[in-house]
Amino acid sequence: MKDKKDIISLIREDQWMMELLRLTSSLNLPDWWICAGFIRSKIWDTLHHFNDRTPLSDIDVIYFDPLNSTEMEEKIYEEKLRRLMPNIPWSVKNQARMHIHSKMPPYTSSVDAISKFPETATALRVKLDGNGNLVLTAPWDITDVVHLEVKPTPHFKNDKQRVKIYEERVMKKNWQVTWQKLKIYPAEGGKLNE
Repeated sequence: MKDKKDIISLIREDQWMMELLRLTSSLNLPDWWICAGFIRSKIWDTLHHFNDRTPLSDIDVIYFDPLNSTEMEEKIYEEKLRRLMPNIPWSVKNQARMHIHSKMPPYTSSVDAISKFPETATALRVKLDGNGNLVLTAPWDITDVVHLEVKPTPHFKNDKQRVKIYEERVMKKNWQVTWQKLKIYPAEGGKLNE
């Protein structure tokens, strides 16, 4: 696996992932994407030659709607998705309000929001465009995720409080228990563990 085309092919061949993308697309949310572990875990599972999918704690659906940024609206969309596919742990978040949760200036789009995720390997998003084509975006490129490296995004690397959040998060996630080939890097150079 070496480029975005390879990742798009991997997702396109996965009927389950494509079904979730089609269901999310049916909501017609503005600037919507499925992001983070949905893509990252698929890549890591494939690179570890797993036969079975690693269970996901949630399916992160993001969108950007500054005109209606209430949490209640997000819950309505989650409920719609649950009715369509009840066995999925849907999590729907409007990125127009998530800067408050993250204690940051307002995001300008879903791309802006995802660029401020903690890890480069998690700052991934995918959707179906109006013609049903898969679109993959990785604001910090796919190099780290396909090389099984976990590093902080520049946004987390350059702030002492966020460095701590990043390091606590990777320790808590303990991804190496599942994906043993991962290399986890601290925000300040070196490796947390290998």
